[in-house]
Amino acid sequence: MAETSATTETGEPASHPRKSSWTYIGPGIVVAATGVGAGDLVATLIAGSKFGYTLMWAAVIGCVVKISLAEAAGRWHLATGRTLFDGWRSLGAWTTVYFAIYVVVWGFIYGATAMSSSALPIVALFSDGPGLKFWAIVTGLIGLVFVWFNRYAVFEKVMTVLIGIMFVVVVYVAVRVVPDVGASFAGLLPVLPDGSLLYTLGLIGGVGGTITMAAYGYWVNAKGWSNSSWMKVMRLDNRVAYITTGVFVVAMLIVGAELLHASQVALTSGDRGLIDLGKVLEDRFGSGTAKLFLVGFFATSFSSLIGVWHGVSLMFADFVERFRAPADGGTEHAGPAVTDRQQRSLPFRVYLLWLTFPPMVLLWLDEPFGLVIAYGVLGAFFMPFLALTLLWLLNSWRTPREWRNGWVSNGMLALAGLLFVVLCVQQVRELPW
Repeated sequence: MAETSATTETGEPASHPRKSSWTYIGPGIVVAATGVGAGDLVATLIAGSKFGYTLMWAAVIGCVVKISLAEAAGRWHLATGRTLFDGWRSLGAWTTVYFAIYVVVWGFIYGATAMSSSALPIVALFSDGPGLKFWAIVTGLIGLVFVWFNRYAVFEKVMTVLIGIMFVVVVYVAVRVVPDVGASFAGLLPVLPDGSLLYTLGLIGGVGGTITMAAYGYWVNAKGWSNSSWMKVMRLDNRVAYITTGVFVVAMLIVGAELLHASQVALTSGDRGLIDLGKVLEDRFGSGTAKLFLVGFFATSFSSLIGVWHGVSLMFADFVERFRAPADGGTEHAGPAVTDRQQRSLPFRVYLLWLTFPPMVLLWLDEPFGLVIAYGVLGAFFMPFLALTLLWLLNSWRTPREWRNGWVSNGMLALAGLLFVVLCVQQVRELPW
């Protein structure tokens, strides 16, 4: 049947562009809540403790870079009616091989990391109760049951509550330490103090920059946005997501600068650094503020856990479906019906189980040396892989001409690709070879 003006290139009914409205916001909140983990907040705190407000400009640039990257992922889904993995597959078999290895190794170690991170604040709040391993297993099982039995709509509402808690707590703590407004604005002037290059690159590329950025397009489809008429809505949603992320980064820089910089308090790297900060807050402001902070710490960690449990399982389900299909097509276009089916599919649930049960072994064992190396290398390569493949896809015949990259998008994606390549090299160099 010939295509008419009533249908789009993807075969869906054409419709007038939706007006961007706050009432539609959703997938962006999910990606912001998932992408900002406890380790990211600690890295930002350490940057603030070492350099004060000097690197505020890097946080702003990082926010803009990630807006561009997530917008590109969402635009691909809406403009083409195809999923991101479908696009990757069109670039050659190498993308399938990389993603298959990455998603298995990364999921195994990330599962243990996410469960431990969610358990840490609970152990700190209830120090007389069970230990870390017990709470890590409990949080993993709660995440499994929640994602297994709930579809996207409920998942989005819970993520909105968790990011609301995160937002209130982080901003409250930043206000409580009394920021230096003048120094904050002065920090918007690009300056690189001695020894700050790696911290600067980390601020620009690290916070909110994970595989969940690739999952954004899948959450867009799960929300019911399935063609280019939703483009304005998606762009507003995405900006809200990374402006929210930017607020988290700025707030944590303020806390690092005001609470830790002057007193030269050193934090443990990784998630445990937030336990150190909780002790500092208790000494300075009392146990009430410290406990409130630990609640925010839990919301940060647990939102990342269930976000990955849902988003990456959805990507894995799509990966399996596209892998089984003929190379020249054979699968449905992306959309809410496809996403809903994938959420009930066997691959979705198998990956959920993979994220939950095998990683529990790592709670008792030191992470094997070879696995740590493989995880570090694969993880370091993911963000350059995402940025550069999006640059390729959105400048080719695979994308309808009106939705291909303009010079601004090309510039931002090229900047992101270059930045993430530099970070990738640095991360690989720092691995315990």
